[in-house]
Amino acid sequence: FGHPNIRYKDNGEPLHPEYITMDEYGRLLPSVERFPSAVDGRGFKPLADYVHSKGLKFGIHIMRGIHRYAAFKDTPIKDSEFTAADIAEPWDTCNWCNHMYGVDPTKEEAAQAYYNSLFELYADWEVDYIKADDMMFQDYHRGEIDMMYKAIRNSGRPMVLSLSCGEAPLGRADHLAKKSNLWRISADFWDEWDHLRHSFDLLNSWTSSRSENHWPDADMLPVGRISLNGRPHGPERMSNFTEPEHYALMTLFSIARSPLMWGGDPLTTPVETVDRFLRNKEVIYVNQHSADNRQIINHRGTAIWIATDPETDDRFLALFNLKDEKSQVEFNFELEYLRDAYLVRDLWAQRDLGIFEKSFSAELPAHGAGLYRLSSK
Repeated sequence: FGHPNIRYKDNGEPLHPEYITMDEYGRLLPSVERFPSAVDGRGFKPLADYVHSKGLKFGIHIMRGIHRYAAFKDTPIKDSEFTAADIAEPWDTCNWCNHMYGVDPTKEEAAQAYYNSLFELYADWEVDYIKADDMMFQDYHRGEIDMMYKAIRNSGRPMVLSLSCGEAPLGRADHLAKKSNLWRISADFWDEWDHLRHSFDLLNSWTSSRSENHWPDADMLPVGRISLNGRPHGPERMSNFTEPEHYALMTLFSIARSPLMWGGDPLTTPVETVDRFLRNKEVIYVNQHSADNRQIINHRGTAIWIATDPETDDRFLALFNLKDEKSQVEFNFELEYLRDAYLVRDLWAQRDLGIFEKSFSAELPAHGAGLYRLSSK
């Protein structure tokens, strides 16, 4: 929205206001430099129509609050008697993107009117998914989360509300699950083993908060070519994760049912990488359809997760070797009171491994993982 590189005077006035694209109500619009179809005030509607014509959903990223230029101009709030000055908090800014001022939740009628107008606009554009940033990093902005949730309901259009960035406070789990569809439980997740190792602890901690349409989000998948144009986390590159770490990443995020959002570039990532790690239907099935997902072991370099297929009562088993050398990882069926013989299927290889009783084990490389379906025989 607007323009990414605007400098401001101390009073909030931009040095080049002509670069900021907003309507008369202080709502940011797409820059036609980046989105030519937004010309003549059409907003994202033409682009959303095109995306929908391909059978896809359309999402946008927004920053919490109201733009500081709207506050400087004291723009009216649509369908109300209030203006931007009634709700803007100039001292409440994001420390990595200070274009926006926080909205004062104690000014309930005015603040809600602003957020209603904002999400009404997104509904007019037929947006399906909204990633709202700066919601809980420096402070937990409960009031603005509540207003966004209510504004979506008032808009008349179902929209997924995704909250960033983390780590989300575990003590707010009930509120997050009630007022959003997914919320970031991690800080920015990149292609480093320490980041992935920490994800085991985070996803386990949020297990009781996982439910249909309400998901703890471990962040995007740094698979393939990432960090385009050079980002704070390093130059443009192919992911530094090793092949075993790629399997561990996708296995963990699938068995823990973290939303699968690809953070790589589809134009320059090798198709072999996409096919191997992102298009395995049996693995994705675990992410989309499993239940009762939980970690049962994380000890001395071994982690084990288990889940159930509610359609068949099969079990899904994820084995992880967190050590720096290859290791045999074993699952004793008695841990889950599984006393039958089981056909074990390797979901990554998409082949049956045979009938096993009492236990199943696999030799895994350093930082590697396996994902299996266990069917009672």
